Amino acid sequence: MKRVGLIILLFCTVIGASAQKLPVAWEELTSGDFTKAVTISQGVCIIPMGVMEKHGQHLPLGTDLYTARDLSLRAAQKEYAIVFPPYFTGQIFEAKQQPGTVAYSTELIYKLLDETCREISRNGIKKIILVNSHGGNNNFLLYFCQTQLESERDYVVYLYRPEVDSQTQKSIAALRKSTTGGHADEVESSIMMYIHPALVKIERAGSESGADMDRFKIANGYSSIWWYGKYPNHYAGDARGANPKLGEIAQEQKIDQLIEVIKQVKADKSASELQKSFFKESQTPLNTVAK
Repeated sequence: MKRVGLIILLFCTVIGASAQKLPVAWEELTSGDFTKAVTISQGVCIIPMGVMEKHGQHLPLGTDLYTARDLSLRAAQKEYAIVFPPYFTGQIFEAKQQPGTVAYSTELIYKLLDETCREISRNGIKKIILVNSHGGNNNFLLYFCQTQLESERDYVVYLYRPEVDSQTQKSIAALRKSTTGGHADEVESSIMMYIHPALVKIERAGSESGADMDRFKIANGYSSIWWYGKYPNHYAGDARGANPKLGEIAQEQKIDQLIEVIKQVKADKSASELQKSFFKESQTPLNTVAK
């Protein structure tokens, strides 16, 4: 019994040591090392997702790409996983009126993500985690995940959905100087000051309004124009009080949560088994037996 425990310990030690030597970024791996990385990662890959869009006048167009990639890389370095290159083909029609926005067609953004997942799977990776930093992608990614049941596939797509715990909420609230936000605001700007300070021009944060214009008036209703009606400057909040300490707290709690998600995904067998069962039963629904 002790011998079995020792073998397991040695195996985990070797895997851990190997993981530390290999890059986590897909594009930094050699072809030979990629094969090793698939084994060490236990077949887990993260796609860090954002878009190219305006973030007020003080943050770069690729803010979501930077925050998602930083989150993914740092989590993967602690719990080894392969991290796909920055993925900017997302849903951003609501910012087409702003300079620098790249808004691809609905057909393309779906097909590209679908084919990306299929290509990742073809390379031996059967567990894919979507890590998104762009609010406009939220509904699209939920829909994308739902459509994984359209036809049979040999991989599973997971969507990382972090939640701020109560203690972190208190810490963030204690440091915040503003009470509103949602896009390029004090918190998002603080995260960028923490991970990429050279790209932040915080002195420009007050050059235009991030206030809610409240121009969309349908109570208990939704329309695609709601965001433009509220925030035509594509800036929601007031970033002038941003500081790197606030950014550190906000980003680090997301990293900790992603580490736990990676661990759970590595250990998960239920999703794959359930998918197989579902696809089999969906071929002959009249034969499905109540469970």
